[in-house]
Amino acid sequence: MRKIRVLIIGGSFVVRRMLAEAIAADPALEVLGIAAGARLGLAKIEQGRPDLVVLGGETSKGDGSGILAAIQRAHPRLSIILFGEEKERRLDRSAANSRALDPGRLAVAIHGIPGGLIATIKRHGVSDEEAKAPRNLGAAIEKVEILVIGASTGGPDALALLLSSFRADFPVPILIVQHLPPNFTRYLVDRLAHHSALGVQEAAPGDRLLPGHAWLAPGNVHLVVARDSQGVCVRFSHDPPEQSCRPSVDVLFRSVAAVYGPAALAVVLTGMGRDGLAGCAAIRAAGGQVLVQDEATSVVWGMPGQVSRAGLADLVLPLGALGPEIDRRSRERWPARRRFEGESEEAPCR
Repeated sequence: MRKIRVLIIGGSFVVRRMLAEAIAADPALEVLGIAAGARLGLAKIEQGRPDLVVLGGETSKGDGSGILAAIQRAHPRLSIILFGEEKERRLDRSAANSRALDPGRLAVAIHGIPGGLIATIKRHGVSDEEAKAPRNLGAAIEKVEILVIGASTGGPDALALLLSSFRADFPVPILIVQHLPPNFTRYLVDRLAHHSALGVQEAAPGDRLLPGHAWLAPGNVHLVVARDSQGVCVRFSHDPPEQSCRPSVDVLFRSVAAVYGPAALAVVLTGMGRDGLAGCAAIRAAGGQVLVQDEATSVVWGMPGQVSRAGLADLVLPLGALGPEIDRRSRERWPARRRFEGESEEAPCR
C-alpha cells in the first residue's frame, strides 16, 4: 500500500519542522510539502493532491480560520488535522462552528502528543480512491454506539468522577471493566449509582444494552457482547485470565471491536499493568476511537501509559476533561457508516 501523503500548512517555522520530522520518521507516511501561508498551501494542494493536511495553527499572515474554510470549499473531501496552541484551537473551533467545515472530514485537534498525531494521520489520511474499499474505517462511522471503559488501580475514584459528569440522557450504553475481586463489584456499583444520573448495574448474561445505562463486569468473569436480531446484549466468558486479569479489559475491547467496529469509543483510565493495550489496538484496527487518562491525574500511569506510548490514543486528557470530550464524541455524527472487514454476523444472545 502506498504511503499517506501529508501536506503541512501554517504554524511557526519550529512547529512546521517538528511536524515534518515526526511525520517523515514513520515509514507509512510521506511529507508532500510544507507551506507557511494560505496561498502557497492551496497551491501545493492543487499541485500535489495530498491525502491529508495538517494545519499547524496560525499561518504566517494570521489567517488560520480562513485557510480552513478555503480548503473545505475547494476540496470538501480532503481530511484536515488541527495542531496548535490553545489560542489557535479556539480560533479553529470558531471556524468549524461557522459551518464552513464538514465535521466528518475534520479531525480532532491534537497538542503535544506526537504518537497521537501519527495515529490520527493514519486514521484520517485515506485517499478518496482507498475510501471506496472495505478497509477505510476512519471516517466511515455514522455515530458512536458504545462506550467501553477499562480501569484498575485508582479506578473506582476515577469512575465515580467520570460517570458523575454524564447527564441522564447520555446517548449510548456504557460497559466497564474495573479490576476487582468477586463480591466487591456490587459495592462499587452502589457507589457509582449514587454519584451518577445514569442507571448503573452489575452486568448479567442476557442484559440488553440501552443508552443512558452503565454495566460493570462482575469479578472473576470476562464481559463480552453479542449481537442478534433484537440488538446487542451482555454475555460472560470463563476463558482463562489475560494479563493475569479476569475480567480483562482486552477481552471486552476485542469483543466490542468485533461487534461495533468503527462505532466504538474506548477509554482507558488509571491502572497498573498493560491490560487494555491489545484491546485498544483491536478498537483502532476496527476504526474506533481511543481516549486515555493523562499521567498527572492517574494514580498509576500503567494501562493508559502503555496505550499512549503505542500511539493508539486519539487524545490523552486529564480526568476532569475526559467527561466533556466523551460526551461530545458520543453525540457527534459522521458520514454514513460503511460495513468494515471483519464485522461480526448476528450471534444469539443466550
